[in-house]
Amino acid sequence: MMSNEYAVEMFRKTIPLFQALGDPVRQDLVLLLAETDKMNVTDIASQSPMSRPTVSHHLKILREAGLVGTEKKGKEIFYFLTLDQTVVQLKQLISIIEDECIL
Repeated sequence: MMSNEYAVEMFRKTIPLFQALGDPVRQDLVLLLAETDKMNVTDIASQSPMSRPTVSHHLKILREAGLVGTEKKGKEIFYFLTLDQTVVQLKQLISIIEDECIL
């Protein structure tokens, strides 16, 4: 595979991440979760002007993008940040862009 094609492929893999972080509401949720260990939807919604279903929708998008993980305790689901893989992905993208695309 040509280097530029690899760079494009890596960029495409990070698009869901950029889309998830592109929304100010989701940015606020990431910042809120960064201040805590784990929170359930009710706790998150209580600290937000959004309804519980709206919070759940945004958390689903963050989870699908790999930014948020879940842990079930009894009937409750707790959300927490999972940035490790995301940071690795972004570092790979930056490295490829630096190595292959910047002249």
